[in-house]
Parts: sequence; C-alpha cells; structure tokens
Amino acid sequence: MDKIELIENDLKYIWRPFTQMKSLENESNKPIIIKKGKGIYIEDIDGNKYIDAVSSWWVNTLGHSNKRLNKALYKQAKKIEHVIFAGFTHKPAIEFSKKLVSLMNNSLKHVFFSDNGSTAVEVALKMAYQYQVLKGHPEKKKFIALKNSYHGDTLGAVSVGGIDMYHKLYKPLLFEIEQAESPYCYRCPMGLNKEICNCECLNSVENILKKDSQYIAGIIIEPLVQAAGGMIMYPPKYITKLRQICNKYNILLIDDEVAMGFYRTGKLFAYEHALIVPDIVCAAKGITAGYMPLSVTITNDEIYNAFYDEDLDGYKTFYHGHSYTAYPLALSVALENLKILEEMNIEEYLKPKIAKFKQELEKFRNHKNVGDIRQTGTICAIEIVKNKATKEPFRYEDGIGKRIYLEGLKLGAILRPMWNCIYFITPYIITEKEIEKLTDIAYSALNKVLPNEEK
Repeated sequence: MDKIELIENDLKYIWRPFTQMKSLENESNKPIIIKKGKGIYIEDIDGNKYIDAVSSWWVNTLGHSNKRLNKALYKQAKKIEHVIFAGFTHKPAIEFSKKLVSLMNNSLKHVFFSDNGSTAVEVALKMAYQYQVLKGHPEKKKFIALKNSYHGDTLGAVSVGGIDMYHKLYKPLLFEIEQAESPYCYRCPMGLNKEICNCECLNSVENILKKDSQYIAGIIIEPLVQAAGGMIMYPPKYITKLRQICNKYNILLIDDEVAMGFYRTGKLFAYEHALIVPDIVCAAKGITAGYMPLSVTITNDEIYNAFYDEDLDGYKTFYHGHSYTAYPLALSVALENLKILEEMNIEEYLKPKIAKFKQELEKFRNHKNVGDIRQTGTICAIEIVKNKATKEPFRYEDGIGKRIYLEGLKLGAILRPMWNCIYFITPYIITEKEIEKLTDIAYSALNKVLPNEEK
C-alpha cells in the first residue's frame, strides 16, 4: 500500500485514543505514518525525522531500537513467549522481582504483575479495600484523590481522577471519592507563595480525615508531578507531610508512579525524594523502556500478610489477574532494562542532563506568554498564559497547544503540549547538544504561534 492508501485504511478501520475522529478529515490532522526509530529520533514514511520529546507517551527511556533490549526480547522469544501464571512461574518474573525489591532496599517486598498503568492502579485500589476488610474495617471503602489528578482510564482509575474533560461524562458509573486540593504551586489554591509556604493545601486532606477518616481506606497521589493535569509540580515536603497525616489517621498511602517511576525524577521512584515509603506503589511506562506493556503493584509485608492464610473459603485470596500476567517477553526486557540502568549508574548519568535542561529553560523566561517554568528531574514544563501578570490562561478552544505542536513537527520535534504547557520528557540518552537543539525548536515553535514583543 502507498501512503495515501495507508492513511485511508487507518481512518477507515482505526478508532484513535483521545481523538475526535472527525477532526482527522482536516489535512493538518492526518496521522503521521512512522516506519522506524533509533535513539531519540523516529522517522516517518517520507523520511522526516523527529526528536521524540515526549518519549512516545512517556514510556521510552533508553531510546528506540536499543540493541541490548532487542537481543533480550529475541532471546526470550526463542525460549517461551508466554505461560499461564497460575500454578507456574519462570525465571524472568523471579529475577526481575528480586532485582526490583533489592533496588527498593527491601522497603516494599511483594510484586503483583499486570500489563498497564490503569490496571496497576485498579489492583492497588482493590488491594487496599480488601486489606481494610480483612483487618475488620469493611466501612473503609472510600478513597481520597487530588484535583487535577489522572490515574488511568479504567473505571476504578477514572473514579480517582480529577480532570473533567476525561472523567466528568462517566461520573454516573464511578464510585464515590473525597477530593482534596491539588498542590498546584503556580496557581496555589491557598493563594500563597510557593517559596515560603508550608504545604497549607494539605489542610484539605486533613479536614476530610477529621470528618470521615473512619470511612477512608487510603489516599492516592501522583508523586511530585501531576502529569496529565498539566505537568503540575510540587515539592517533596508535601509527600513527607502527607505520609505523617496517613500515619496519624491510619489510612494507606498509594503512590502512583506510573509516569514518574524508573528514574524520571532522577531517582528510581519519586517518593524517595521525600524520604518516606508508601504502602503501595504502582509502576509501568518506563519499566520496559517502552518496549512491552507491563506494570507492577508493589506492597509491604503488612498488607501482604493480611491476605496470607490457609484460606479454605477464598475469603483472603486476592481475586485479580490477567491472561498476560507476568508476561515473559515483557519481563525479560524489563530485567535487561534494570541491568542497563544499573550499569549506566543512571542517577549520576542523568545529573548533567538535568542541569542542561535547567540552563536551557532560561531562554523561555522573558517570553511575554510564559507564565511559569518548572522542572522535576528530567521532566520540564513551560506554562503558556494569555496574560503574564494575571496568569490568565488561554482557553482550550484557542488551540494554542495544537498550533505549537504543528510548528514543532515542521522543525523536527514531537512536542505535543499538555493543555497550555510545552513539556519535555525525553529518552534519557538525549545528549546535551540535542537538549539545546530541542529547546531551540520549542522556543521557535512557541514564538511562531505567539510572537514575543520584548525589545
């Protein structure tokens, strides 16, 4: 099939995610056919190359077509591609679990496998509720979640979400939660200065617990960065204080590391910056460096042991599983990924790149439409505003993000802004020279859509 026929068949047979399909009738919205990728670049059918500045939905960490990961996948495929995980096991699952737990300093010891971030969250919510039941507290069936939060697209994950565009329509299908204020430092819900605040936005969490703690099973957060909410970033002290509140009211802290895990923030998991340990951690995305669908929900002895029993009536069994639980192909890649990251001494490897991003972000500082610049580890965001003094945002209908995205494509980068934020979540292997090139492209795309008037 030629390019025209491929596009016609795509539009005829495929229903795309997060896309109004009728909009694809517009020539500028036609999907781009990608034929290959290498390193930080992907290449389309016409030979155009693009910097993958969003790591293909935040999953790619070691670059496209990594030789060692390719080899690990091929090697495992020659042995066994898949086997039922009820009553059977295999080396990739065992070795990966042992390695991951050791990297977490044995703070959390029990790994439950699934195949995507939403499902890892579903597992955590069900696990937390059943734990409360097993401890004699069946009334603890509600969760606290934050405004602007995103935890996935399955119904349980949507229930604890807080983005109206994604979640409002499905509200009649969802379970009830308590919603607390978002730690949105640039637009502080308490009207405070982020440089001198004491995380007063946490008062909304404690106010809920003062009133209803006897009905709350746990709270779920995205640590340090509320990604899909607009790359909203907040300080580690928020999580430190939240852990103290959870301890005080005896509720579980569920840490959704789906986007932040595996060194996106500069550490294996973002919660480490807060010097605490959650009760449950959900992880996916970077777990296989973008190669295969895989996720884990990891928990501690206290929760695991509540389920551990002879259990003749099934009451204490955790009835959750998937056909592709502990998928050997994915786990062989995930294990190799951990080995590569360890050999790279990844925390040290990322430090100069994090510093380079910080330096390059300064070029946006004086643009008349840049309201806020924020960075957590390798994640960078530039919030675009209509009025810098008042922080007035552009309306979604203004299409500023889409226009910047299209200009970025012309210049050779996939920017795909989140709401009114240009952001960078690149593969870790990006060079300092490529960081400079990427930020130059982003600035040019921004300036094309919103010309700067500074003298």
